[in-house]
Amino acid sequence: MKVKNVLSALFVALLFAPLFFSCENQQQKNEILYDSIVVATHIPLLESNDTTLPYSEVNIRFKYPLKFRNAEDLERLQQIFIGTFFGDEQYGMYQLQEALDKYLEAYSNEYKTLAEDFNKEKSERPDDEIPAWYWYQMSNENEILFQNDSLLSYVVFYFDYTGGAHGGSFHRTYYNVNLNDLVVLSEDDLFLPGYKKELTDILLKQLMADNQVTSPDSLIDKGFFNIEDIVPNGNFWINEEGLHYAFNQYEIAPYVMGLIEVTISFDKLLPILKPESAITTTTTTIGI
Repeated sequence: MKVKNVLSALFVALLFAPLFFSCENQQQKNEILYDSIVVATHIPLLESNDTTLPYSEVNIRFKYPLKFRNAEDLERLQQIFIGTFFGDEQYGMYQLQEALDKYLEAYSNEYKTLAEDFNKEKSERPDDEIPAWYWYQMSNENEILFQNDSLLSYVVFYFDYTGGAHGGSFHRTYYNVNLNDLVVLSEDDLFLPGYKKELTDILLKQLMADNQVTSPDSLIDKGFFNIEDIVPNGNFWINEEGLHYAFNQYEIAPYVMGLIEVTISFDKLLPILKPESAITTTTTTIGI
């Protein structure tokens, strides 16, 4: 049994090693140089320079590709980054500065729709007392998590505070880019048809192991919501350890439990991975 386990581990290691250790020439070919754009500003709720009146504090830190293979591929990679960072692929149609301007304009316009409610509520308060829940915050940032010659994984952080004691929301969205085809990978790109039930079982078993329980129902005692909600959600990233599924606050557990990450090693995924997928192909430049 011990020999069998060693051979199995060796097979998996040999299978996936080329994904994470590639030749120097290919690495140079797909090398990415990054730059960042940083925005820190206040958007006033009213058309006034009075800093005692409500405003939204906006902070943006966007890391984007500045140099990559050739002009055409760089443009496509930038489109992916811009569309995913601003949460809508339509923004990828614009150059970075224009996309940023449109994003801030849309946010500002939405925030300023509160002006009428603010003025009405303020007028009804004694001594024109200013309601505190009209001060907002928004921050948007990304981070590169893993990169080699054929695969890029990164995360986009988004925080939005909309006033009040519990007005804040924070979530992370993960993206994985096939650097050869320049497409964002989904679960359907990686797994065989009909994979969802088996992948759900693998995910649930790993979550149980992480929480040191032996039955799915025991996860409820740990604070999780319905077991039926614990399913592959498409929010994952990839590195040499495997696939990391992430569940944001309130997705499968209460706010207090924060972000929940479940790491599934490649050996557990092997039976449902497509032979030609971006993490199993051994004879192409896709990265394996």
